[in-house]
Amino acid sequence: SLFLNPAAMAEQQQFYLLLSNLMSPDNTVRKQSEETYDTIPGQTKISFLLQAIRDASAAEEVKQMAAVLLRRLLSSSFEEVYPSLAIDVQTAIRTELLAGIQSEVSSNIRKKVCDIAAELSRNLIDDDGNNQWPEILKFLFDSVNSQDVSLREAALHIFWNFPGIFGNQQQHYMEVIKRMLVQCMQDQENPQIRTLAARAAASFVLSNESNTALLKHFSDLLPGILQAVNESCYRGDDSVLKSLVEIADTAPKYLRPNLEATLQLSLKLCADTNLTNMQRQLALEVIVTLSETAAAMLRKHTNIVAQIPQMLSMMVDLEEDEEWAMADELEDDDFDSNAVAGESALDRIACGLGGKIVLPMIKQHIMQMLQNRDRLEVQAHRQLCFPHSDPLQHPRVRYAACNAIGQMATDFAPTFQKKFHDKVISALLQTMEDQSNPRVQAHAAAALINFTEDCPKTLLIPYLDSLVQHLHVIMVAKLQELIQKGTKLVLEQVVTSIASVADTAEEKFVPYYDLFMPSLKHIVENAVQKELRLLRGKTIECISLIGLAVGKEKFMPDASAVMQLLLKTQTDFNDLEDDDPQISYMISAWARMCKILGKEFQQYLPVVMGPLMKTASIKPEVALLDTQDMENMSEDDGWEFVNLGDQQSFGIKTAGLEEKATACQMLVCYAKELKEGFVEYTEQVVKLMVPLLKFYFHDDILHEITVSYRYFATSMPLLLECARVRGPEYLTQMWHFMCDALIKSIGTEPDSDVLSEIMHSFAKCIELMGDGCLNNEHFEELGGIMKGKLEEHFKNQEVRQAKRQDEDYDEQVEETLQDEDDNDVYILTKVSDILHSIFSSYREQVLPWFEQLLQLIVSLICPHRPWADRQWGLCIFDDIIEHCSPSSFKYAEYFLRPMMQALCDTSPEVRQAAAYGVGVMAQFGGESYRPAFTEAVPLLVGVIQSPDSRAKENANATENCISAVAKVMKYRPECVSVNEILPHWLSWMPLNEDKEEAVHTFNYLCDLIESNNPIVLGPDNTNLPKIFIIIADGVVNESIKGEDGCSKRLANVIRQVQVSGGLWTQCVSALNEMQQKAIQDLLNTA
Repeated sequence: SLFLNPAAMAEQQQFYLLLSNLMSPDNTVRKQSEETYDTIPGQTKISFLLQAIRDASAAEEVKQMAAVLLRRLLSSSFEEVYPSLAIDVQTAIRTELLAGIQSEVSSNIRKKVCDIAAELSRNLIDDDGNNQWPEILKFLFDSVNSQDVSLREAALHIFWNFPGIFGNQQQHYMEVIKRMLVQCMQDQENPQIRTLAARAAASFVLSNESNTALLKHFSDLLPGILQAVNESCYRGDDSVLKSLVEIADTAPKYLRPNLEATLQLSLKLCADTNLTNMQRQLALEVIVTLSETAAAMLRKHTNIVAQIPQMLSMMVDLEEDEEWAMADELEDDDFDSNAVAGESALDRIACGLGGKIVLPMIKQHIMQMLQNRDRLEVQAHRQLCFPHSDPLQHPRVRYAACNAIGQMATDFAPTFQKKFHDKVISALLQTMEDQSNPRVQAHAAAALINFTEDCPKTLLIPYLDSLVQHLHVIMVAKLQELIQKGTKLVLEQVVTSIASVADTAEEKFVPYYDLFMPSLKHIVENAVQKELRLLRGKTIECISLIGLAVGKEKFMPDASAVMQLLLKTQTDFNDLEDDDPQISYMISAWARMCKILGKEFQQYLPVVMGPLMKTASIKPEVALLDTQDMENMSEDDGWEFVNLGDQQSFGIKTAGLEEKATACQMLVCYAKELKEGFVEYTEQVVKLMVPLLKFYFHDDILHEITVSYRYFATSMPLLLECARVRGPEYLTQMWHFMCDALIKSIGTEPDSDVLSEIMHSFAKCIELMGDGCLNNEHFEELGGIMKGKLEEHFKNQEVRQAKRQDEDYDEQVEETLQDEDDNDVYILTKVSDILHSIFSSYREQVLPWFEQLLQLIVSLICPHRPWADRQWGLCIFDDIIEHCSPSSFKYAEYFLRPMMQALCDTSPEVRQAAAYGVGVMAQFGGESYRPAFTEAVPLLVGVIQSPDSRAKENANATENCISAVAKVMKYRPECVSVNEILPHWLSWMPLNEDKEEAVHTFNYLCDLIESNNPIVLGPDNTNLPKIFIIIADGVVNESIKGEDGCSKRLANVIRQVQVSGGLWTQCVSALNEMQQKAIQDLLNTA
């Protein structure tokens, strides 16, 4: 039983002591108590904890601790503990909890007991949705109608915590729930009931976000929720406002009927300086979130314009700081400040609503702000630094101008550079000379980096001399300052500016190499103090970038000295702290040295690989917490959280993750550069990379970093290439280790960019490994996944069609849908890649496996499908014809008719796929296809002879048609009248765009010339000058490469003409200068 005898009472007292010790500030005491607590069996824990909560004489903090632990126990270990309790004990627990809520005098403890009841109830809903604790529902109904305010509060608190508490009875009780919430939201005497009811209503809406009918039915509760938001804010409680932000995030359509009121309220609160910064920022967050989750709905409310000045005025809500322009250490932005919140809001709204809408509004207000000198003076902090000068000269204003230039240089490259290079470079160089404001000086150097990074080399070269002289003067001056005063901010930026200029100028930087290298080496040798770590890291980066720019020959004399410096840092590497900024710079510098030194770098691998593997193997700490525990762990310790709903959160510690990403990138770089020289390490790298395929987290949490990890998994083909040297057995073992994980990740990868890379990588691996690399289980799993991808492709198209019917549909929505469509088609191209690699490796033996996909591929080529579907569907059938003939003919009933129709399709991509199909049909298809050519050739000729067939967009399709005609004449001459077509065909030559098909056509041309075909050569060889022109143009367009067999044959044709004097002169005189040179080149190389 739950009620204790005297012996148990003593134990209970000990347990109270244990609870107190669990809260001890002394780490050792706390740790010991946690260990003791963990050894107590679950059932005993429950009875002790419940007894503590119900014990009126126990201290409040002990009861509070017991309540938290009991809720946590039910949340994390319900299945292990509760079902094995005796039925009467289970009943007693439920009864005690309800009794506790009714008798508890402390409102704080009562809330905590409500949390426990909600948690237990959440676990007592069975798979069919029955709530196995009917008494709690009765308790809710009784309490919400009770005269006792604390009971009404308890009922609302439980419902807020677990709005799904009615289970499958929810529909039945819908009116009762609604009435209960409305009644409480109108409770005039008790503001706390109104607040709680609004939060409970919001919680209910959120838990039914996808039930459109329910949201509509509850829409008349929204005015009450908005009223509660307003009231509670002025009572210093922002909980309802937070609920409103959640609705904007998860169920924005719920706000539609009262969108105007929601926006007005948010703007009013945001503008009210009597509220705290936090509350004003939350009010702004409602609007910003809506611009991200329901942009189209918001764009219809042009009144939203009103909030732009609001954000701009928040952005200039800055603290006065006389030292600002002189600071040498940059503190992190204060993320709670209005300035940062306003800036971030503006940024997100612009992304959400789209630049076309936001820019005109912003432009208007910014122009006013810039002209309004008085107001600018306020923004320029009442001119603390320059009381009487022009506010536009204020360091913060100039800093902001540098920031804007840097941003535009990145976002609008290279157009920005082409249009404004003279203005920008001179202005930035002038600003970099401002010795009195180091912070502005450093920011100008940073903007110069942005500008040069994306600047076309030809534009930068004319400024190179001036740039280099300026940078050198500043570097020397700042080195002196570092020695005398210890200031380093500007020097850190200037070193990177030098690197960026060298990186863009490449070999043109050679003359300036000796100007910088001695000083840079000097910094790396001497800047060893802890506060100079960043400077040293950036200088290492600069040296390696200059080395890469000027090339091996110029850099070689310094290479070994630089390598020694790097090696020395590397040996001290193990003493570096994990967050040392030098680590990532070092890792990248090694990779650049590898590119410079090539094979000679191999000797350094033993030194480099240890620390690199250590960094690449960092395992992030992760935790699954309930939301109330999360509050005890702060984001300051490097934790990031994402809410999983149902009071649970997922946390990950981010320290070291970016370094891990850099390290993985370098490993890929070594494999690429050193190839077989990297073979020693392939095994450990594969073991590190394969698990990264599973490295993903929910939502946006660390999206960028985790995505980059999974990208590295796409280096698998590279690693297989490296491993080849070890022989087939080693290679096969390595492939087996990768294969399962690659297939699984194709099925599970959530990010479409990464997915396409993984699919591409997998296809490459199959091509590399060939027949036999997949076993039956692999095929079975892969078949299911491919089928899923194709079905999803069709489903996504339907969803997009539905969105086009939505009432908020507008041109921006269409842009988003187009992007989604492009993404989907890209995945379809990768499905095609994988099938291509399987057909080319396994040939016809794989057809029975393919039949599970057949109907889906047939659906792709239906006439009503979008052109990209038809293109890729035809490409898949092309592969079947090319690699699986003659068996391919059994599918001809599905693809032959559509393929013939596609030859005249309006889309050039579809025509190209169909023409290629006809070509491989002639080359590989076999006897059964013969009747098709009589129909196909006239259609092909029609396409080639249409007036705009050589227009840029049609060229590839037309060239595939010309090549297809050649293949039919070569492999199936009995199906067409070759002599009739040949003169035309010769006039269509050469092919310039499609290099692969060009080789086919030139080989056929050689066949015809070598067999002295009278139609091609013409009477008395009169066509030879024309043939020379065709060959010369082929060389000029690089359709004929010196190294292939085809060029040797063509060169022989030319040599035969060379010996018959008169004919040679005639042929050569028909060529222009470029063509003559091309013929000479061909003779020299082939």
